[in-house]
Amino acid sequence: MISQKARYALRALLALARPGPGTTLMIAEIAADQNIPKKFLEQILLELKAGGLVQSRRGRTGGYALIRPAEAVTFGEVLRLVDGPIALLQCLSNVAYRKCIDCRSEDSCELRHVFAKVALASRAVLDQTSLAAALKTRHLPV
Repeated sequence: MISQKARYALRALLALARPGPGTTLMIAEIAADQNIPKKFLEQILLELKAGGLVQSRRGRTGGYALIRPAEAVTFGEVLRLVDGPIALLQCLSNVAYRKCIDCRSEDSCELRHVFAKVALASRAVLDQTSLAAALKTRHLPV
């Protein structure tokens, strides 16, 4: 499962993407609309800002806005920024690989082979799904 922090980050980014390019939203607006605790959202937005996904503007027309178009921000990018590597087993991580201590051979590990398929499919969906695509498909049945 993804963390609550990652869920809130994705919901905040979707809220910023919904009105279109150049639109800013105040933290209080996002927090109320998305039912996210304001203090937690402040921390999340600072992390997203440090990660180059959002920018903040001061003043009466200030708030937060996406830096890049919603089409250029993927779920995979956000999850890696907030939660770290996307892998169900440590031996399948692209960026935080570690050999499993109880594994005799990765080549013959049945668990690894099954979860490798899951990891590839998951990464493909997450890395190919942008904020814009998610907004377009939000009304489709799951």
